[in-house]
Amino acid sequence: MPIRILVAGAGGQLGSVLVRELRRGGHEVAALTRAALDVTRREQVLERVAKLRPQAVVNATVFGVEESEDDPKTALAVNAFAVRTLAEACESSDATFLHFSSDFVFDGTATAPYRETDRPNPGSVYGATKLLGELYAQVVPRHFVLRVESLFGIRDGKSTIDRMCVDIRAGRTVSAYYDRTVSPAFVDDVAAATRRLIEGKAPSGVYHCVNAGFTTWHELAMELGRQIGSPSQVVPVSADGLTSKVFRPKFAALSNEKLANLGIELPAWQSAVGRALAAPLPSATPVPGSGIRPAPRS
Repeated sequence: MPIRILVAGAGGQLGSVLVRELRRGGHEVAALTRAALDVTRREQVLERVAKLRPQAVVNATVFGVEESEDDPKTALAVNAFAVRTLAEACESSDATFLHFSSDFVFDGTATAPYRETDRPNPGSVYGATKLLGELYAQVVPRHFVLRVESLFGIRDGKSTIDRMCVDIRAGRTVSAYYDRTVSPAFVDDVAAATRRLIEGKAPSGVYHCVNAGFTTWHELAMELGRQIGSPSQVVPVSADGLTSKVFRPKFAALSNEKLANLGIELPAWQSAVGRALAAPLPSATPVPGSGIRPAPRS
């Protein structure tokens, strides 16, 4: 049965792909960009959700890593307090709430992929505000918190992997960390998993939504070069030499076993890279229109 779904942050790189996937699944989607819905304005959010009465709300809004360190007040407003408002709206409308979080809730000191049961310990403003947002999201009776990281697969995307693809295809030298470990996440696979969670009967909770396996940035760049078939040179560098105002976890691999045990398997990252490179990539452009009409009240 088609589900009435509101997507906040529909103009973002993840949000735009989510909207396409949910509509492809036959669902009625209200694709609300930042201009259409300012999630930091509580009354606007409550009014819009009450008017549209969605059966599910997907929150793809985010205030970024670097920006959060420069502006903690806005980071709290977007990454945490806006989630509290959306959760309140979902409770009032008896809607499912699906919210995206990040690997930055961990400190990066692990030696094996983090599981959902591992204790968070954020080391940045971004990570702390995302963790607070997770807690707010979990007050909704039916909720899903999806931790993602190293998203890729958008034409003109700003992610590290998408930029690497551009540079490697152009034959430019790429510097990549040999001592920072991640679990890449192909946006198409994340969107597909999101749809299946909303459609299915999985238990509420926190889930790691990344492609299977993990890799260093240097190994990832080498694999990109191999699959692209480019002579571009990949230079290994150490993250210890990085001058940054933001703490970034050195070991950020996430285990997606919990999702896989539900039958929602995200393929290995190498396979995901191959599919992303082979497919015509969608542009990261806003998806206009509400997509659903205000529901009649019973």
